[in-house]
Amino acid sequence: MKPFTFERATSPAQAAAAAAHTPDSRFVAGGTNLLDLMKLQIEAPAHLIDVNGLGLDMIEATGEGGLRIGALVRNTALATDERVRRDYGVLTRAIVAGASGQIRNRATTAGNLLQRTRCPYFYDTNMPCNKRNPSAGCAALKGYTRQLGVVGVSDACIATHPSDMAVAMRVLDATVETVNADGEERSIPIADFHQLPGDTPHIETTLQPGELITAVTLPAPIGGSQVYRKVRDRASYAFALVSAAVIVQPDGTGRMAVGGVAPKPWRVEQAEAELPNGSRAVADRLMANAMPQEENRFKIPLVERTLAAVLADTRS
Repeated sequence: MKPFTFERATSPAQAAAAAAHTPDSRFVAGGTNLLDLMKLQIEAPAHLIDVNGLGLDMIEATGEGGLRIGALVRNTALATDERVRRDYGVLTRAIVAGASGQIRNRATTAGNLLQRTRCPYFYDTNMPCNKRNPSAGCAALKGYTRQLGVVGVSDACIATHPSDMAVAMRVLDATVETVNADGEERSIPIADFHQLPGDTPHIETTLQPGELITAVTLPAPIGGSQVYRKVRDRASYAFALVSAAVIVQPDGTGRMAVGGVAPKPWRVEQAEAELPNGSRAVADRLMANAMPQEENRFKIPLVERTLAAVLADTRS
């Protein structure tokens, strides 16, 4: 790990200002992803800004009947909150499906949304990677691709976003709240928060330099049967080959997002209109324009089978 300087922020605006005015700085909270990347020298920030003391660990009701979740709420606290378990069951199930209990005890809401891909070529500094080193090339395109993306990818990157929580947040239409160095706040719909790679896979979100996530807001509960299913190579502590967050209402309408297949949580609202026609029709619309590699082509039928299993669960 390369040497770095360190400070503890005293307010969200001060943290954002410190990041904006200090070259090559990063925020750190749980550190479950960033510290690993620093040890491998995939990331080597010159300055770390500790945001743990900012009081952003609240879960509170909003005036619109939803929940406002502080950026520093630990994954375990979020998954076990009585209101989340009762009204947003898909979120609890998604969080519990991710990582291990020890990591969930440290990982934060904001950090989970911002975690970086687990593509093996991103983690191997001997290999070219446009995410790690823009314009270097993508070794994955001619390499081992079984875990990698099939939709929303580009010729510059086929990595997937690793978060389970983010898939549930996407199906719930969450909003990400931020503050910048001038103290200005904004709200970003989660549909717009993560970016597809295009020609700039190193730009992963719509956050501006120094912008700090302060909270994630969930709209009022919508009820329905809520299921999260994660298909993986082993039963625990593994990233998804395919995952699905699905909410189905008593009248048969619903919404769904999938993970493990794209550079961001993948939701296509037009596909949800196909629910009365069954999982095959939904999956065909959801995975339209897919660009699989030979080793991960199986993910396309696996999406359909996963959705079929989830829809069966919602009816049981």
